[in-house]
Amino acid sequence: MKKPGLQLTLQTSNLVIGFMVWVLISSLMPYITMDIPLTGGQASIVTAIPVILGSLLRIPIGFYADRFGARMIFLISFLILLFPVFYLSIADSFMDLVIGGFLLGLGGAVFSIGVTSLPKYYPKEKHGFINGVYGVGNAGTAITTFGAPVIAQAIGWQGTIRIFLIILLLFAAFVFILGDRKEEKAKKSMAEQIKGVYKNTTLWFLSLFYFITFGAFVAFTMFLPSFLVDNFGLEPVDSGIRTAIFIVLATGLRPIGGLLADKFNAFIILMFVFIGVAFSGILLSFSPGIEWYTVGALAVAVTVGIGNGTVFKLVPLYFSNQAGIVNGIVSAMGGLGGFFPPLLLTGVANITGHHAIAFMLMSEFAIVSFVIVIFMYYQDRVNTEGKIIEGVAEGMMITNKNKVIQHVNPAFTRITGYSQEEIVGHTPKKISSGEHNQGFYEDMWNSINNKGFWQGEIRNKRKNGEIYKELLSISPVRNNVGDIIQYVGVFNDISHMKNRE
Repeated sequence: MKKPGLQLTLQTSNLVIGFMVWVLISSLMPYITMDIPLTGGQASIVTAIPVILGSLLRIPIGFYADRFGARMIFLISFLILLFPVFYLSIADSFMDLVIGGFLLGLGGAVFSIGVTSLPKYYPKEKHGFINGVYGVGNAGTAITTFGAPVIAQAIGWQGTIRIFLIILLLFAAFVFILGDRKEEKAKKSMAEQIKGVYKNTTLWFLSLFYFITFGAFVAFTMFLPSFLVDNFGLEPVDSGIRTAIFIVLATGLRPIGGLLADKFNAFIILMFVFIGVAFSGILLSFSPGIEWYTVGALAVAVTVGIGNGTVFKLVPLYFSNQAGIVNGIVSAMGGLGGFFPPLLLTGVANITGHHAIAFMLMSEFAIVSFVIVIFMYYQDRVNTEGKIIEGVAEGMMITNKNKVIQHVNPAFTRITGYSQEEIVGHTPKKISSGEHNQGFYEDMWNSINNKGFWQGEIRNKRKNGEIYKELLSISPVRNNVGDIIQYVGVFNDISHMKNRE
């Protein structure tokens, strides 16, 4: 495989170009509507259409990027994009814009290529930051949003779109020459990968998180240019500059989010992210003036930017064996998250005369996500504790307060011969050797009740009837009010050591 730094730079640049093309229509909408009359609803549909294919195609593109490598998929994508870009440059009707915009969505779908390919070049400890750096390619939307209106003022929107034909050809050549032909490639079929993940609730939780964070990023990017013009009377260039600031801030914070997720617990970071999105949505729902609207929008940029980087730290962490298909599904949900808000905003505005309900809905989705993150955080802690119990070399037995066995670990089975199924529901008498008198056990439980533990040598019996010696410690587990709810026994087989003695 070629140098990681070269591939990171090349693929991030490719994403910049893909996203530059992806938002062509929304960035030039104020100029397009001067030549092609559109109703408010039609403008929203045309603006949202590229997001459909840009979202749905992320699933197969993520899989094929894993199967055939980033070089091949980026090259094919750029060559295909030449057709809708040229078609849009000669569009003269609403239907032309719909057709060209639908195919233009491929520019947004290329996102899942890099998040699948680049982690192969770096250790897991850096995946959050690397995917965050790659995500800086989102800046392509800012470049087009800011630059396209300026160029359109000079040469018209049709000429502006044609410039992108040259850019696509140039970067297709870069991909062909510098792309890594020796990238590691997965061999599992798409059906096998989907079968291995679709029942996993973590996949759908991560998809919801990205639906909120990246969906908000895409939605604001798509509707802000027209929204600021229509609702605050800004000039198209001024609107483009403000939207570009939003994009640059959200994009620049994406690697910061990935870096924070590498250094700290990603779930805690997501808690702060969704609380921030919720408060931002509440502020925007009060339909403030341009000053407070700017504060709310920039707060969204900060929180979703960090959130986007954090989510893609968790994806390769949980799904390293199905990276392609999972990256595609999660990123597709993020893209779809950007499709609905512009339509919702328009619909709500037509019915109520303002956008408060739509922004409040974003806040409520964020609160739901916050609750789910808390659940996942504590579930992750429980799973970690469970793995520790399962992995220790000492035998471990957990009983309830009535001394009925509830759980044993693999080391218990290795030492005694009893499996989890055979021993759970019985008392420790099941493995008693019968060689200790009643006084021995009375002293043991007096120590547990008075000192809080007992430790000593004891003889027990394996499943095959063999008597062996073990070093055993027993401790009670108490709840918050001090009542005993469980007992934990930890032991080592010391038969061989005693025999040598």
